[in-house]
Amino acid sequence: MTAPLHIDIAICTFRRAALTETLTSLSRLVVPAGIRLRIIVADNDVEPSARNRVEAAMPMLSAGIVYVHCPAGNISVARNACLEHSDADFIAFVDDDETVEPLWLDALLATAEKHRADVVLGPVRALYGQGAPDWMREGDFHATRPVWVNGEIRTGYTCNVLMRRTAPAIAGRRFDLALGRSGGEDTAFFSAVHADGGRIAFAEEAWVKEVVPAERARFSWLAQRRLRMGQTHGQLLAARHEGAARLGAAALAAAKGAVCLAGASAFAFSPVRRNRFLLRGLLHAGAIGGLFGARAIEPYGKLEAAR
Repeated sequence: MTAPLHIDIAICTFRRAALTETLTSLSRLVVPAGIRLRIIVADNDVEPSARNRVEAAMPMLSAGIVYVHCPAGNISVARNACLEHSDADFIAFVDDDETVEPLWLDALLATAEKHRADVVLGPVRALYGQGAPDWMREGDFHATRPVWVNGEIRTGYTCNVLMRRTAPAIAGRRFDLALGRSGGEDTAFFSAVHADGGRIAFAEEAWVKEVVPAERARFSWLAQRRLRMGQTHGQLLAARHEGAARLGAAALAAAKGAVCLAGASAFAFSPVRRNRFLLRGLLHAGAIGGLFGARAIEPYGKLEAAR
């Protein structure tokens, strides 16, 4: 007889009531035959504030559940705790403010098998409240999908992903603690996986949903996030470039930023296009800062505590 395929679903959490909805959605998963499922919840709060929510959800979950308290206010510590407590064939990550569709896991696994992928990303559908501005809703600025470069995906994210835990490019790899307060630890992780030969695929039907809270339905929140993403990209570039090469990378980012500023001016009366150009420009500005060691924005463990 063939041994069952073991899959862990990992959730890192920090003082979020929506964790209950995430766990409820996992109770509705259609689990393919031959799959042994377990859920790992890593609580990143100083106090074990998520324990009661996890224990309350246990009766409705057919899968086993493991609660891990890792009080650091550092998202990389929580992600690494999930990896360290996993002995599965595959490990999937979703966020603690997301809900999964019943066939989510099935779609991820099918894509992993079809493409022999080490990493499979899924899309995140943003659900906007009534207070969200029209331009944000129309442009769908909070949705998440991978970026293709020359026909391939070179990095990823942890809000909807399945990883082949024992793949050579993944086994033993951990998230960078230095990026655990600023974010971008997932970008760095998956960029390194790709650089080491890991294959990244996309499962377009592996949907998760995320409600956009009022505090995120603002241009200022998106601007801070894009700036931070740019800083992470700049730090990754800096690790590979020195001297003139680093100056060249900064000059290219500055040129792209100037193009974005010109585009924003050209579409000043079209909020979706204008804001898309502005946010892209902030990404390039952040990259320049990251190239030269600018202090990164640190939302985890500080601003996140206000959620």
